[in-house]
Amino acid sequence: MADALSPAELYDRLRRGEPLTLLDVRNRDEFETWRIDAPETVQTPYAEFLSAKVRDGVPQLAESLDLEEPVVAVCPRGEASDRVADLLRDAGVDAVNLEGGMNGWARVYVAREIEGSDETVVQYERPSSGCLSYLVVSGDEAAVVDPLRAFADRYVEDARERGAELRYAVDTHVHADHVSGIREVAEASEAEPVLPSGARERGLAFDAKPVEDGDELRVGETALTAVHAPGHTSEMTVYRLGNTLFSADTLFLDGVGRPDLEREARRASERADEGDGAPQESSSGEPASADPATGSAGASELAGDLYGTLHERLLALPETTIVAPGHVHVRTPRADDGTFTARLATVRESVPLLELDRERFVERVAGDLPPRPANYEEIVAVNLGRREVEEETAFELELGPNNCAV
Repeated sequence: MADALSPAELYDRLRRGEPLTLLDVRNRDEFETWRIDAPETVQTPYAEFLSAKVRDGVPQLAESLDLEEPVVAVCPRGEASDRVADLLRDAGVDAVNLEGGMNGWARVYVAREIEGSDETVVQYERPSSGCLSYLVVSGDEAAVVDPLRAFADRYVEDARERGAELRYAVDTHVHADHVSGIREVAEASEAEPVLPSGARERGLAFDAKPVEDGDELRVGETALTAVHAPGHTSEMTVYRLGNTLFSADTLFLDGVGRPDLEREARRASERADEGDGAPQESSSGEPASADPATGSAGASELAGDLYGTLHERLLALPETTIVAPGHVHVRTPRADDGTFTARLATVRESVPLLELDRERFVERVAGDLPPRPANYEEIVAVNLGRREVEEETAFELELGPNNCAV
């Protein structure tokens, strides 16, 4: 094995189920917050290897860790892990470094076509965060749904490879977990940025085509039909394309969208406008809330909206509808074509929350919230155009898990 492994190669090996041990040499808190999902993972801080080297004890440390070879060492940027891999090889262990570390892992972006869709639909997977985006191609026109800024050029190139030019760059809502690429896609092509009309009420500060419930975006011989789907956010709008539903952060294959991020981002924006940009904290270290029972101001109201959206709009669609979500979890199953999609009938059975009545649903969804995405308040400000950041800053803002699901 070579001295280094590219993130794309690691992804392929993990997908094929090849045996390996991922040795994460970051500190424990970094590891617990965000990691690469692998069957065999060992976390040991870089400092332990430095200490062992001073004592000439790297072979003993390696033996105590019971590392099954081959070993792939990982750190934030691939520097400390490169040194650890060297030490392990000197100790007789088959070890390599992950090039670029976790930052390199965050640049892996995989595309697959969805089988069974009425049109050509490409699903993009970002394994580091579970974010999914989509390219729709019909004739010589295309649209991209929920593009990421870090990969803006990719959508333009992929459309042109299929003989199409991008007509629209669509965001289903104001994202809180990643930096949107609709403006960058527009700059690199003839695409028009598109956002739900409700984004204006949230403070949208750049020009974009507004869409309302029922509006159509014509793409070649087909159309994306907007379906207002409040719940995750008030302006959330999902799209139907023939037999395919781009369900965004409303309905996942194994969960539903959380209802608290919009209200918390609004509160942070109001504090910033008043000259106090720092979030207020409770004694637990979590941002303070006006709704202690739910842990988030207004989460119960949006959870009620989400219940209505799911049961009155999405679950009323044909059972054969292909659900194409905005995020996946590390254990989300794949379809036979390798994409993260499923028929609506399957999703209905896979999400226990859908069996609850409104009262229990609201209580569960508003009260059982995961940690909020890192930097979500700043990401929302960027996606509204209220703050401008350089490309590298944008990339660093969104590093980590998305945490948008319940």
